[in-house]
This record gives sequence, C-alpha cells and structure tokens, in this order.
Amino acid sequence: MARLLVRLAFAGALAVTVTIPPITIPIVTPAQGASDPGPGDQSPYLTNARALIKAKKYDAALADLKVVVVAHQNADVYTLLGHAYWKTGDRANGMLYYNKALELMPTHRGALEYQGELYVAMGQMDKARGNLAKLKTICPFGCEELSDLSEAIEHAPK
Repeated sequence: MARLLVRLAFAGALAVTVTIPPITIPIVTPAQGASDPGPGDQSPYLTNARALIKAKKYDAALADLKVVVVAHQNADVYTLLGHAYWKTGDRANGMLYYNKALELMPTHRGALEYQGELYVAMGQMDKARGNLAKLKTICPFGCEELSDLSEAIEHAPK
C-alpha cells in the first residue's frame, strides 16, 4: 500500500500544470543594424523603379529615383540609384550611392553585391572579394546576392 501511495504521489507530481509567461521577441529594424531583407522586401515607393531596372530602362529608373530620394533617403533607394547610375555609364555616381547605402546599412546585401560587381567591372578584384567575404558572413547558408557576386568574380576576365 505504501508503494501505491508513493506511485500516486509521484504521478500527481508529474501532472502539475506549469504556466509559462509569454515571450516578447524584439523586432530589429534596419536602422538598428539588421541586414537587408533582400528582394522579397518590396517597398511600394520603389515598385516602379525596380520594374524599370528589371526592364533595363536605367535612364527612366534614374528619373523616378531622383523623385523618390527626396522623400525616402534610405539604403534601398541609394542602392537602386547606384545601380541605375552605374548601368547608364556613370561609375563614379554609382559608387557614391553604393557607399551611401552601406554607410546607412553596412549589411545591405544588394548594395554589397552591386558594389562588388562594379568593382569587378573596374578590375578591382580585391575589393570585390572583400564584398564577397562580407556577404558570406551575412548569408552563411547562401543568398541570391552571394551567388550573383561569386559568379561575377568567377567569370571576370583574367
């Protein structure tokens, strides 16, 4: 009988309900240092510029972005401005805006990729590899930007 009481007491101890308080998970915004969320982050004010860039209408994208940047001065806008400038042949302004984007958000994947590709185009392979190393840290399991820059470096003229 004593064994039965011990077993019942033990079983009762296992049936105790434990209440766990809710956990609050802070949301980190890009201004706090998070990396760029990547191409899935489609800010509505950049939809037209992204479409123009995808269609390789860089002059039209520049015109659109020059209006957008007045109200939205952030890493995404600066990255797209840099890309549009570079693709219209203005490497200096392309680099200027990539640098601005990376000043605001050093882990911006798009800016690191495009700047790295511009370094490849300029023959500055050490700097391109530096951006690739940063992307490897930011994307330890891989990301599109890492793959694209890696491919650009791999296929660069020797």
